[in-house]
Amino acid sequence: MTEITMPTKYDPQGTEAGRYEWWLKGKFFEAQPTSGKEPYSIVIPPPNVTGKLHLGHAWDTTLQDIIIRMKRMQGYDALWLPGMDHAGIATQAKVEEKLRSEGITRYDLGREKFLEKTWEWKEEYASHIRAQWAKLGLALDYSRERFTLDKGLSEAVKEVFVKLYEKGLIYRGERIINWDPAAKTALSDIEVIHKEVEGAFYHMEYPLADGSGTLRVATTRPETMLGDSGVAVHPEDERYAHLVGKTIILPIVGREIPIVADDYVDKEFGTGVVKMTPAHDPNDFEVGNRHNLERILVMNEDGTMNDLAGKYAGMDRFECRKQIVKDLQEAGVLVEIEPHVHQVGHSERSGAVVEPYLSKQWFVKMGPLAEQALAIQENEEEKVHFVPNRFENTYNRWMENIHDWCISRQLWWGHQIPAWYHNETGEIYVGKEAPADPENWTQDEDVLDTWFSSALWPFSTMGWPDETNEEFKRYYPTSTLVTGYDIIFFWVSRMIFQGKEFTGERPFKDVLIHGLVRDAEGRKMSKSLGNGVDPMDVIGQYGADSLRYFLATGSSPGQDLRYTTEKVEATWNFINKIWNASRFALMNMEGLTYEEIDLTGELSVADKWILSRLNHTIERVTTLSDKYEFGEVGRELYNFIWDDFCSWYIEMAKLPLYGEDEAAKKTTRSVLAYVLDQIMRLLHPFMPFVTEEIWQHLPHEGESITVAAWPVVRPEFDFEAEAGDMKLLMDIIRSVRNIRAEVNTPMSKQVPLYISAKDEATAAVLDSNKAYIEKFCNPETLEIGVGIEAPGQTMSAVVSGAELFLPLAGLINVEEEVARLQKELEKWAKEVKLVTGKLSNEKFVSKAPEALVNAEREKLADYEEKYATVEKRLAELKNM
Repeated sequence: MTEITMPTKYDPQGTEAGRYEWWLKGKFFEAQPTSGKEPYSIVIPPPNVTGKLHLGHAWDTTLQDIIIRMKRMQGYDALWLPGMDHAGIATQAKVEEKLRSEGITRYDLGREKFLEKTWEWKEEYASHIRAQWAKLGLALDYSRERFTLDKGLSEAVKEVFVKLYEKGLIYRGERIINWDPAAKTALSDIEVIHKEVEGAFYHMEYPLADGSGTLRVATTRPETMLGDSGVAVHPEDERYAHLVGKTIILPIVGREIPIVADDYVDKEFGTGVVKMTPAHDPNDFEVGNRHNLERILVMNEDGTMNDLAGKYAGMDRFECRKQIVKDLQEAGVLVEIEPHVHQVGHSERSGAVVEPYLSKQWFVKMGPLAEQALAIQENEEEKVHFVPNRFENTYNRWMENIHDWCISRQLWWGHQIPAWYHNETGEIYVGKEAPADPENWTQDEDVLDTWFSSALWPFSTMGWPDETNEEFKRYYPTSTLVTGYDIIFFWVSRMIFQGKEFTGERPFKDVLIHGLVRDAEGRKMSKSLGNGVDPMDVIGQYGADSLRYFLATGSSPGQDLRYTTEKVEATWNFINKIWNASRFALMNMEGLTYEEIDLTGELSVADKWILSRLNHTIERVTTLSDKYEFGEVGRELYNFIWDDFCSWYIEMAKLPLYGEDEAAKKTTRSVLAYVLDQIMRLLHPFMPFVTEEIWQHLPHEGESITVAAWPVVRPEFDFEAEAGDMKLLMDIIRSVRNIRAEVNTPMSKQVPLYISAKDEATAAVLDSNKAYIEKFCNPETLEIGVGIEAPGQTMSAVVSGAELFLPLAGLINVEEEVARLQKELEKWAKEVKLVTGKLSNEKFVSKAPEALVNAEREKLADYEEKYATVEKRLAELKNM
């Protein structure tokens, strides 16, 4: 036990200062692969090295920290592996933005120099992230920290790419992809955010080449008509059957293009005629393939029109749209502009409107991978368990409808694709190493999608592809993944299918899904709304423990969390209460050593009750934590600590602590020390800093609470009878306080108290514990017995097992007391009716567990007794 005296006031900054460094120095967070303990592993969802962590990161990592700290205390060899993601597009965009502010571009620097600048950025922001992890108190094993561009992870990426290519699951092809004209790179489907935009349908008349009439078509993107290479109608549409095989003239361009028949066309929609632009629309691309339509790409990579756009070449695509609309109107071809609100894709990273764009890219063939990933969900022993389980349906639906994944990105920052093209023949070579004659080959300049390497995170961080690696064998599959529902598609699904493909197993047993942090009004936090909250600012004001406890206990799995300062402040008040209770306990156990804690002495009813309540709390907290129900855990801890321990036990402990009985004093000090120690352990995963500080002042063994044993239920502390006796005492004390409050009689004013017990055994219990009643009810006289009659005008209360009378002559209003008792009688009548109804239901009695039915019968007997007692008291008052 340290000799340092706890400060009189809880100061989070003072409490937290230096503690994290002390933990790291003690190596308490490092895994112990040779310990012989059962392993438990978590890999952190790697944050992007693009800036500061936000509240969502704080929530996500707090939940992981709670789990890993608890498992370490429960005797597991706990590994929480930290790391960060290179975040290709996001990081490159940030670095390019910085360069622009200096008046240069990446092309001015060249690839090598640009990558040097990006690595400098990575080092700077990685150090910021580590500092924020430290502020949050995260129990990370930094000796195993990884980065998605580490040499080992790069080897894993190459291994996966080559193997998928050799199996025919990676291919290079020309297809319509999502193109970000601002970042000048391809995007996958899930990197596109669709937003409602006010646009228009532009209706045009395309003249038939033989001069026999026109066909009306409509488009939301008239600039793409410059790339039209056909129009399509449905093969069963009688209106146009005679035109199939003929040609029309493309307005403005003057190009003659064919009319084709294809099932893709919905003959009921619009005119039933659809213009075909195979290089600028994914559906047109497929139709074009079926009918050998020319693919005419009319845009540059930056969103400007190219030479094939004729006189519009060099114009921005949206400026081109305006000019074409004007020209079509002047030519008399544009017959209607119909306002139309529609969903338009925007780049998740740059915000630019995404362009469907014909491009040669690398793709992963998803069908076979998705099929085997879905198959493992059918086996209870092999599957990934989603918490809440409704998200398994979300995952399954996505995998069942998945498209091939475009994995190439036109960036410099990332894993360069391990493919080379022969300088003369154009032959493709794919391999982990460059060809033997590198002077004859040129490596593909593109890099892989960030999520390609992130998908390997659970096993690439453990040393794979070296499957003989001891850490891989020990810690994979990982135990639990914690992440938000917003990246089930981006990340969770990809980790599962890559894990299954390359290790034959699920990458994690459980995946705990949480929601998003929103503001008090339920809005998503964003820069545009100005409602974001920096977790470091909150920690600066209220401390990490306050923020962590609020984040962890503020919602249930899968639900969003609303942030309010008032809730964090309420948690600070809770910690302050714990601090003050701990200081009181420590002042009264001064000099007590760990070896002197002795719970074998004569325990009071309060001692037995608090130990019994502690058992219940340990059981509930452990069970709920295993189900990741941390909101419920928070309620259990709050009720036990604030109500049971602080409000009741500490107050009752003052009797022996301030008394003359040295044996009772010694036992009470031991109970205080033991219960407070167990409270600190239960709270530690949630509030690591303050619990370590208090625990270091308590009599303890071991160096740190981080490696102290998790509390367990002790059967010898199940004092069921005494817990019932304590409940009776508490009910009596509460009732007396309530009666005094009703008639404005302060606790300092002594009044007579009569307690009529239902039987001699109850009277004996009350008599043996009357010191508590005298202390907390402050009676002028106290009479306890069986069959005591109300002495004249009194206030009364009914509790389970006894009736209380407080003669308050001159203070009591008989009419008001009758009205109060009448309401109480109605309350007990309702309770009797409710339970009677339940017990008269044959299905309930026959199907419910016997213990539950018996509990309802006991309730009925208690309510009937209370009803009869109140009814009797009412009759007495009415006869006065």
